[in-house]
Amino acid sequence: MKNIIHIKRAYEKKIRGDGYRVLVDRLWPRGLSKEEAQIDLWLKDIAPSTELRKWFNHDPKRWVEFQKRYEKELISQDEAIHLLKDVLHKKKIVTLLFSASDIEHNNALALQKILL
Repeated sequence: MKNIIHIKRAYEKKIRGDGYRVLVDRLWPRGLSKEEAQIDLWLKDIAPSTELRKWFNHDPKRWVEFQKRYEKELISQDEAIHLLKDVLHKKKIVTLLFSASDIEHNNALALQKILL
């Protein structure tokens, strides 16, 4: 069976098809309680560095370069990558959660492309 990796804003309600929910942001989503979020794992270390996040600033013109820089950063995050791959192996359906309002240019989407 092939892994299914969904992408979803952390603010959206959990649904049955989400599977295992992994927050891939360095910062906890504003105004969201742990009970509301229903997050199974918070992988802070897999998120882009603060410097990269601020440089990108969700500017669509920087999206391609952001993805390249983010992939390079992930090389140094062996432990977080192994943990996520282990989750994918065990759970089969995983939803990567992010808090950005931009659903077309965010780290969860970039991470999904890298993993697939």
